[in-house]
Amino acid sequence: MNLSKKAYADYAKERAPASRHLRNLIFAFLIGGAICTIGQGILMWYRKLGLTVDSAGAATSATLIALSALLTGFGVYDDVAKFAGAGTLVPITGFANSVVSAALEFKSEGVVLGMCAKMFTLAGPVIVFGTTASVVYGLVYWLFIIPS
Repeated sequence: MNLSKKAYADYAKERAPASRHLRNLIFAFLIGGAICTIGQGILMWYRKLGLTVDSAGAATSATLIALSALLTGFGVYDDVAKFAGAGTLVPITGFANSVVSAALEFKSEGVVLGMCAKMFTLAGPVIVFGTTASVVYGLVYWLFIIPS
């Protein structure tokens, strides 16, 4: 059967499942917001314990990374991600999830060549981009902001 591009597009459109963009948007917003709210609660708790703003921020980041890694290890984070979609990509928890998921997936290949090597297949480019972006930002700041 030889279909024109328009006929094929019409055929594909009528057989495609209904779009769930609004549902996905709402769940991503709610779950992402819940993760951020939990992070804010942890930050406030650390501040109540007497930590400085900088120390509380660092402790909150470490806590969110540890919780994300732990929930990934138990398979809970992935279940939440299936429900929430992009809402679980809140930077620090999503990044921790991607590193731990890769490590768990390749643990059968051994510690060095499996877990250690493979967990940075996704994290490596992110780290390189973050480092490069911060250097570029620092240079722009140094060249244009400091002389003022």
